[in-house]
Amino acid sequence: MAVVVDFIRDSIQQQHEAWDKAILDLTPDQMHFRPNGQGNHIGFIAWHYIRTEDNLVQFVFQHRKPTVWLAGGYDQMFGLPRTAQGTGMPPEEAARMQLPAVEQWMGYQQAVWESTDGWLNAVTEEDLLRNVRIMPFGDITVMTAVRIPIINHGFLHLGQVGHLRKLQGLKSSDL
Repeated sequence: MAVVVDFIRDSIQQQHEAWDKAILDLTPDQMHFRPNGQGNHIGFIAWHYIRTEDNLVQFVFQHRKPTVWLAGGYDQMFGLPRTAQGTGMPPEEAARMQLPAVEQWMGYQQAVWESTDGWLNAVTEEDLLRNVRIMPFGDITVMTAVRIPIINHGFLHLGQVGHLRKLQGLKSSDL
């Protein structure tokens, strides 16, 4: 199982590095660009995914531990929803959402990465095999939850961010 934990750790670390590169150089206009006024902007996609990872790793996997989002007061600091993470959010509401300046946002993003790394450094085989309830999946193991709504989901959204960057004439992923 040590190999599985190493694989998970490496996959998530690679993803975190890719998210940092995808966000760090954006201006507010680039962050909130919506081609033809349609679809989700990079800011919403980043907020949605990183809030998802934060919720799962902190609250779900660690027995209702407060999320970095709430413990750090980021909802109040950024003026964004307290508990929502974007799943099922009406498109008009998602389009109106504005992230703070990249420098401020990166503080939250890095705090989530550090928190996830801390969990990964302590996770055991028993932890990964424990069942948790995550909608819409129902009861699944933590390992499955890491694979689907964190690793797969995160890389899927990174692809969307890369596409939005290219549409703006910006460099996309090195992956």
